Amino acid sequence: MITSTHNDRLKTIRRLRRRRDGRFVAEGEDLLAAADAAGWEPLERFAAAGSGLEGTEVEPSVLAGVSALGSGTRALAVYRERWAPRPAGPRCVALWGVRDPGNVGTVLRAAAAFGAASAAIGPHTADPYGPKAVRASMGALFAVPVARVERVDELPGETIALVSDPSPPAQPLRELRPAPEATIVVGAEREGLPPEVVEGCDRVAHIPIATESLNAAMAATIALYELSLTP
Repeated sequence: MITSTHNDRLKTIRRLRRRRDGRFVAEGEDLLAAADAAGWEPLERFAAAGSGLEGTEVEPSVLAGVSALGSGTRALAVYRERWAPRPAGPRCVALWGVRDPGNVGTVLRAAAAFGAASAAIGPHTADPYGPKAVRASMGALFAVPVARVERVDELPGETIALVSDPSPPAQPLRELRPAPEATIVVGAEREGLPPEVVEGCDRVAHIPIATESLNAAMAATIALYELSLTP
């Protein structure tokens, strides 16, 4: 049983939170259960002594000391990052310049909920394997393949730019009839999508709202829901 915070394996956990090397940390029983269900094999797994959970036993106060959660944790594990070679259809969500890792994780959760086949991580987007994104995904990170992209033409199917400006050529998202294979492209809440990205997409859509803008994760969630209704 590990009883010291100076243990080398626990030092690795702290180091990976600051600077990763292709590995990342997930903590909490629900996240680890999601990883197990998706067939992800941990590189290392730790559990609070006496918890009855699988993993190398660690004194509970020591494990709490390396936890990134304010309330501590009873289990955490280290995994190898997985990057798909390319995003896949028939439904995909692409994030462009979404810098908030919480939003990235939330979009992955929505992608899993509404049956997206993959998520594309565009330029200047927060790392989906960062601690905050992993937590916000609520385990969806283990179920939804993620791929890095640099250009719109790397995205599968018809590309739909989601913008806040309702003026033409933007159409209300609800009125779109997307192709059987389509990608919704979402930008940051304030900046939105770069003009060149919008111009590079096949179609432009907006979500009619009574205020100026929506949180990026909320907008992506609505868009993924609307796409899920299309046969």
